[in-house]
Amino acid sequence: MSEYAAGAAKRVLLEALGWTVLVIGILALFLPGPGLLLTFAGLAILSTQYAWAKRWTHPVKMKALRGAAEGVETPFRIFLSSVGALCLVAVGVVWLLSPPAPGWWPLREDWWLFGGRPVAITMLVSSAIAVGLLIYSVHRFFGKPEAVAEIDRMDARYKEELAISEHLEAMEARTEAQEARRVADRSTRAARQEANRADPTTGQV
Repeated sequence: MSEYAAGAAKRVLLEALGWTVLVIGILALFLPGPGLLLTFAGLAILSTQYAWAKRWTHPVKMKALRGAAEGVETPFRIFLSSVGALCLVAVGVVWLLSPPAPGWWPLREDWWLFGGRPVAITMLVSSAIAVGLLIYSVHRFFGKPEAVAEIDRMDARYKEELAISEHLEAMEARTEAQEARRVADRSTRAARQEANRADPTTGQV
């Protein structure tokens, strides 16, 4: 019973962590690399629980790595990504301080900085992760064409392994189908022989 409870707790923890990281990644998608990297991390965690997440993990990983490499390809792009992350920090701080709605705000006051502290904390956590991933992207890809080329090699290896796996699965399915056909033929012959023994005239023309 304790093992079952531990397994259930582990599953709940993985799902909660996976969904949290995935949602934060989607919210951070306006940052070229970090948002996709977070989305990939969330899918990688969820892939231990869901088949659909496993199918999406590699394509999103490749897109995330390429986005991260492209996002730090030039100093100007690094600057834009940094500004985006800092803007998210600034918005999170404003949301956390929750100042009163200004006079130019056209909507009801209830819609000003809706969600309060939970939304602010989510923004600040997202921005901290985005900054960390941006630093990681710069360290791994900036000025390193070999690291960028490795992404294409990873993708090629995955597709080759997938093609081999699909080929093996097709061969296995073909073998199973042939075996099922042989079993069906044996069953048919046995049924006809049994019918002939029961009624000898059945086999006569």
